[in-house]
Amino acid sequence: MGLMAEPLLAEQAETGLLDDFGGWMTSEQRRVFALCQRLLQDRDEADSATQDVFLKAYLALKREDARNIDDPARWLTRIAVNTCLDRLRSRKWQFWRRRPSQEDETTILTMAASKAPGAEAHCLAGEIGARLTQALDRLSPRQRAVFTLRHYDDMSLEEIGQILGLDVGTVKAHMFRAVTKLRVELRDLYEGAKK
Repeated sequence: MGLMAEPLLAEQAETGLLDDFGGWMTSEQRRVFALCQRLLQDRDEADSATQDVFLKAYLALKREDARNIDDPARWLTRIAVNTCLDRLRSRKWQFWRRRPSQEDETTILTMAASKAPGAEAHCLAGEIGARLTQALDRLSPRQRAVFTLRHYDDMSLEEIGQILGLDVGTVKAHMFRAVTKLRVELRDLYEGAKK
């Protein structure tokens, strides 16, 4: 397997990503979809955003003035984050978002069958997940992007700054504000756990 990968990587470096775009897209699709889903918090919208990301990447690679890309995964992540931020800013798509009300969501979660060790733990995890989702919804799009990239994708502050085109200090400020808001929103959850 290692022998096959070396010529493929060498060939890809010479001819670029465009020649094997389908293979590259297949290898990156799950990661990009997961990132879009975490940022947009809607599966259908994340699916559409993922398609937009790969269309934008393909069109960018087809341009004759396209430069060689040092880190294709980071470049694609930047396109994905910017696509999601654009969608969050526009808010036009929210008309189509069909999310149940909080009461319905709680009812659905309590009625769901669980194979977990205890039904109470499963219900509590669902409640915490719903609360975290609500708290993330209250963050600004930029704060949500910084928090998601840091805590879900384990990126360093420098990497986040490069992807979002921000200074590290600005990334830190967005992270601080996001964590502060989340602590206020979820205070009752972690104070109850201390007792």
